[in-house]
Amino acid sequence: MNLTHSVSNPNDAPGFLYAGFNQEYGCFATGLDTGFRVYNCDPLIEQARSESSEGGIALVEMLYRTNYLAFVGGGKNPRFPPNKVIIYDSIKGKPVLELEYKSDVKNVKLRRDRLTVVLANKVFIYQFSINPQLLHTFETCDNKRGLAAVSAAQDHAVLIIPGRQKGHLQIVDLDSLGYYWSAVPQRYSDASTNSSTNGMTTSTPEFDPSLQSPPPSVAAATATGRPTPTANVSIIAAHSGRLSSVALNHDGTKCATASDKGTLVRVFNTATGTLLNELRRGMDRAEIYSIAFNHDSTRLCVSSDKGTIHVFNLDPSVVTATDQKPPPRGPTYGEVVVYPTSPAVKGSGLTLNGNRGSSLSFMKDLLPKYFSSEWSFAHAKIVTENRCIAAFGEQKNTVIAICADGSWYRFLFDPRKGGECTRDSFERFLKNE
Repeated sequence: MNLTHSVSNPNDAPGFLYAGFNQEYGCFATGLDTGFRVYNCDPLIEQARSESSEGGIALVEMLYRTNYLAFVGGGKNPRFPPNKVIIYDSIKGKPVLELEYKSDVKNVKLRRDRLTVVLANKVFIYQFSINPQLLHTFETCDNKRGLAAVSAAQDHAVLIIPGRQKGHLQIVDLDSLGYYWSAVPQRYSDASTNSSTNGMTTSTPEFDPSLQSPPPSVAAATATGRPTPTANVSIIAAHSGRLSSVALNHDGTKCATASDKGTLVRVFNTATGTLLNELRRGMDRAEIYSIAFNHDSTRLCVSSDKGTIHVFNLDPSVVTATDQKPPPRGPTYGEVVVYPTSPAVKGSGLTLNGNRGSSLSFMKDLLPKYFSSEWSFAHAKIVTENRCIAAFGEQKNTVIAICADGSWYRFLFDPRKGGECTRDSFERFLKNE
């Protein structure tokens, strides 16, 4: 959630520029006018901070729970030029790598083996090492939001970015671009914090990019300017309008997209391009700020500028047999049936995936597409209607929301009944002072 890309809200925390989850949604980082902070998601615990008068950071990309972060400067007084990517080592407390471009950097995505830098019309993919090797460059349509997503699983590297045409999505097999790590990096527990110095909590690094060097063939090809290997890329015509948000599941087998209209979210199989789900957030235009899969890709949560979070079911396996009865005909034309609370009629008005559906969905072949839409199974409301990003929590049946006013929410949803989520916890990680 880059708060510099949209109009500010009076409720926004002062100096708050950016918030984003790490690859596995266990942590989130914030960019501020004075620096950055890193928090554990649940429970909410501040894990690191570095603030000074040196300037602002408008983008912070974490590398899982390691000591490496990617920064892009921003705000009224940027700490780094906005056309540079800074790889920062939080243990050493200093930058270890710098990449410069001809235009402003819109986004950065990290994997242990890949570094992706997104500009307004180009995407650069590197082998992630102390001397990054450029593997490929892609062109995109106008991408001021810096849309991009990478898979988190170690054994399947997938990247999604906008295509050259409006509404199109490029799916890139990152493993097809060249070499990758010859050894799996050592994994440390999330609790492997060792010391705290000047307010900065340090942790044991999970890998050091300086330990790896590119094979001679790749290094020679880069040095001589010879073309890099042909990338394995597929294109999906996802929407008729411009893309506004994209997401990948953990292993990169599914992707989700929303357009600038913000009414529909579509889920695709990344290997075949097949449309798996079409989900309706609402009828009114909205700006989608985040889309996130749960770990086993059976549910999806979506947040927007309406101050709402919607939870959708993607897999019939999450619905019990009693929930799979076909919906009865409703009494009102076009009525959207809310999940019933009476056990006697439990399951009416639901699609096979367990989402709400129109009472006239049985006539979907005769009526406009609206009547065959799948609506959210559960939903939560942010009282202040602030912009937020959301993801599924580590606790079962929970959703975590990070809001532009500096607030943190944990919501509970009923996996059988759905409906309105219960606000289980609330805290402020940034004070509006």
